[in-house]
Amino acid sequence: MHRLFTHNDLDGVGCGILARIAFGQDTDILYNSVQSLDTQVARLLERHPIDDIIWITDLSVNDENASRLEAFSTREGSVNLIDHHKTALHLNDYSWGHVRVEEEDGRLASATSLFYDHLVKKKLIQISSSIEEFVELVRQWDTWEWETNQNFEAKRLNDLFFLLAIDEFEARMVKRLQENDHFSFDEFEQQVLDMEETKIERYIRRKRRELVQTFINEQCVGIVHAESYHSELGNELGKENPHLDYIAILNVGGKKMSFRTIHDHIDVSDVAKRYDGGGHAKASGAVLTEDAYNRFIAEVFPLTPLRIDAHRNHFNTKNSRNGTLYHSVNQGIFFIYQLGQEQWVLEKNEKILQSFSSFEDAEYHIKRHHQAALTRDDKYVEYLSKVTIREKQQHAKNELKTSP
Repeated sequence: MHRLFTHNDLDGVGCGILARIAFGQDTDILYNSVQSLDTQVARLLERHPIDDIIWITDLSVNDENASRLEAFSTREGSVNLIDHHKTALHLNDYSWGHVRVEEEDGRLASATSLFYDHLVKKKLIQISSSIEEFVELVRQWDTWEWETNQNFEAKRLNDLFFLLAIDEFEARMVKRLQENDHFSFDEFEQQVLDMEETKIERYIRRKRRELVQTFINEQCVGIVHAESYHSELGNELGKENPHLDYIAILNVGGKKMSFRTIHDHIDVSDVAKRYDGGGHAKASGAVLTEDAYNRFIAEVFPLTPLRIDAHRNHFNTKNSRNGTLYHSVNQGIFFIYQLGQEQWVLEKNEKILQSFSSFEDAEYHIKRHHQAALTRDDKYVEYLSKVTIREKQQHAKNELKTSP
């Protein structure tokens, strides 16, 4: 009997689908959360299965279970752990550990892509175009390459996964991959996915108004509470607020946290490790521990959500030659304007605060340290009018003082 322990996200279930195709009904598949894996593995090993072949994909075991699996692996191939998270690289010390962050061609790997390669090399599954297309969609979604490649079919595959029960999704995909030469969505799925995209857009619009900002361990963090669409939400909020180092998405009911970043210099798997979690550099998860609760919920509860930049402006636009106006609820007005070719002046309440080498650096500073938002056109015009009038009044006073 093949026994597969795998993650309960798209990448993990992708491994389950491949196992069902490769091994048929002679497969017992358990879809696990990160927290439940070690309990399930320990429970199986306590029964001392003799002829079972154990597969673990898209998840890693703790040290105690690693020792148990090592003792169990008396037969070659009786244990196989296939993962792509860098936090699991130490398991390569075991003969049954197959952990790679990248494919052989340098692309980021997913558990599904690594598992497929392993099954092909062991001649346990037949190569087919439909399976390879499905595997690549899963890989691009899980590594977030779909956005760079504008491969929206990968995103839609993940949307479909969340719309269906895992068992139904697995059955649909197994049948489709076995019967079709190429992978595609059927007409019903296309209609459902179109409606889902609209729903996601509405959800993100609502949640962006609940985003709060704070500093945790010297990193500027955006925090939002959400139960759904963590990847889409984290990505959109990150792109809209590039001054934030990462986005923390909290699910209090599930006692879980997700971390997302758009920055190459930030590794959120390091953040997740502080709270008994792990994952990728740009997408990780962790347990909502007592320490995490205090830092991400209790201490930030009094904070007000970030103000959103005015988005229908014609005059007060970023990098405008006439200057750009921002407003902070607690700290007043900020005005950025260019002085010379490579100098941007930042004024706070009409007094020069400091200068920067680019508009982007000035905006980064006021958003990160003053939580300022782009004002509407009417406030901008009103501000420029007042400034112009004061300048004319001052000029007139100077002229009258010097006139005979």
